[in-house]
Amino acid sequence: MINLKSPAEIEVIGRAGTLVADVLDLVAEHVLPGVSTAQLDRIAEERIRGVQGASPAFKGLYGFPATLCASLNNEVVHGIPSDSRRLESGDILSIDVGVRLDGYFADSAVTVPVGEVDPEVDRLLRVTRSALGAGIREARSGKRLGDIGEAIQTGVEEAGFSVIRELVGHGVGSAAHEEPQVPNFGRSGRGLRLESGLVIAIEPMVNIGKRHIRTLKDGWTVVTADGSLSAHFEHTVAISDEGPKVLTQIPVASLAEEER
Repeated sequence: MINLKSPAEIEVIGRAGTLVADVLDLVAEHVLPGVSTAQLDRIAEERIRGVQGASPAFKGLYGFPATLCASLNNEVVHGIPSDSRRLESGDILSIDVGVRLDGYFADSAVTVPVGEVDPEVDRLLRVTRSALGAGIREARSGKRLGDIGEAIQTGVEEAGFSVIRELVGHGVGSAAHEEPQVPNFGRSGRGLRLESGLVIAIEPMVNIGKRHIRTLKDGWTVVTADGSLSAHFEHTVAISDEGPKVLTQIPVASLAEEER
């Protein structure tokens, strides 16, 4: 069932989203050679729990053991943080984090280079981030889910990369994962019609190589089947009559206050 959100509910999701953005910025600052993914996880959890009413959305969700999904290189999503996994220059790390605040959720992800990366790897990050932006621009009242999927897929495939099809975005609200599913591929004009009040997570997952994936024996970590690198970017977005509203970013007003 699709649950449209009231302006008041979207305001709470937006507050959770601002905290998500803050956590991602903080963790990204610590993505350095020699740092372990478990260290990053502890940094994220401490920041989230420091806000009254907030808790990590992923920790314990379906049995996941950590605050962050920290997915390294050929890991697509759901990488489990570990003290034994230390970053090396040239790696890329996908950081996916969710926050529960006052009964509502927000969810976002970025993929961060560790030191200098090869030009083709940098292009993978830029193309995936751009694909997310293309999908968000289609997230408007009256559009359809297929418009989002086609915008993402077209940009990725024109760049020579591949979109994962088994993993998709999703609705967000009083649960971390709600209907509808939001594929990163599709045909314009097809699928669910978007309405004001719908809140969705748009999250392209893009491989340098072929699109196929598999899950490791830990039951969580999803990797590329061919061992190629993968990138993941995500925002929680509210559909409104005025256009898409990205909820998982630090508002410009807040940034201006920090600079004063």
